[in-house]
Amino acid sequence: MPLSDGVTVIDLRPEDLRRREPLDRLTPLPVRAVPLDAIEDGTHGLSADLGPLVVVCERGVRSGLAARYLRADGLEATAYPGGVPALVDESKTG
Repeated sequence: MPLSDGVTVIDLRPEDLRRREPLDRLTPLPVRAVPLDAIEDGTHGLSADLGPLVVVCERGVRSGLAARYLRADGLEATAYPGGVPALVDESKTG
């Protein structure tokens, strides 16, 4: 799934995984690190002015849950299917 212009990428991964494979090396789009617990309890600090949100996690499981929480908060959010491995593959072919 190619990332569209105008989206903000939300990185759910823990800090050690973010350091190991920074998403900003895989996409020119803005990337924000936000933990799942901040999304679950509504303290994520994200707003509609960021544009549509694409949520990425390590394998693609938690991103679906996070996207549902963000949509419940009134934000436009989708999960990136396949997580970081899929994004890596896309960055190589895109």
